[in-house]
Amino acid sequence: MTTDIIEINPFIVLIEQSNAEKTIVEKCGFDEEVIGFAFYGSGNVELSISYHNNQRVFNNTKGIAISFFGNSKVEFAHKINPLNPLQCISFFLRIKHLHLLSEVEHTIFSEQLQELIHPKHDFVEGPTFRMTPNMQIAVNKILQTPYKGSTRILFLKSQITELLSHFLALIASTPISTIKQQDREKLYQAKEILNQNIEQPPSLSELSKLIGLNNNKLKRSFKELFGVPVFKYLQNERLNKAHEILRSSDTSIQEAAWLVGYESLSSFSNAFLKKFGFRPSQLKK
Repeated sequence: MTTDIIEINPFIVLIEQSNAEKTIVEKCGFDEEVIGFAFYGSGNVELSISYHNNQRVFNNTKGIAISFFGNSKVEFAHKINPLNPLQCISFFLRIKHLHLLSEVEHTIFSEQLQELIHPKHDFVEGPTFRMTPNMQIAVNKILQTPYKGSTRILFLKSQITELLSHFLALIASTPISTIKQQDREKLYQAKEILNQNIEQPPSLSELSKLIGLNNNKLKRSFKELFGVPVFKYLQNERLNKAHEILRSSDTSIQEAAWLVGYESLSSFSNAFLKKFGFRPSQLKK
């Protein structure tokens, strides 16, 4: 694992890269309240987030940027292995340093990231973004720089500033959500229900009754908040879970498909190929 720590006031930036020969878990936490942004330069790295008796697992793919709030009660853990190397650039802003943001930055944060600035829980999942081409170029330059020593630091600072600028521009251009806080909490509840019932998820009608939103509002608001329709989100989570099962156990492909709710092996294999770029059989070689 190689880690660069760069300070671009008021942000602390971690540049992490690891090509593990065997599966390892890298853990970290915070000693105070922070808002974080993480940009992934390699695909399908498992991130586990634990707080109290809760655990959330994400499979973050290349080109994805995530946002979150966390405090000292939250532990973050990346699972890294030869098939899934870690390449991640993370920005951290202490809540107590919000006043150090420029006027423009503060306006963007206040309008677009209210749930992170005013968190109601120890961990809050913020919006997930797909990086723009300019952001991906900046990420690649940061991760692949050939410079050494003081020249490396100067170069990294310039590219980090560029990446942050592109990211803030993306946030600012994203339509402000019109979802009420009460409905937002119900949508996160729906997402959690899906996560806990991957194999046999409730129907859309059942899910809407469980959380107290009608079908149309559930479909429309879920896509607005999480960026994908309910069915697409469920499919992604099923495939992520199947990927982990196949990679970390002796479970057969057919059994893995059944475990995540696929009855047709060919449908499972085709969906797996479309998401990951290779068929599940390649994980079993």
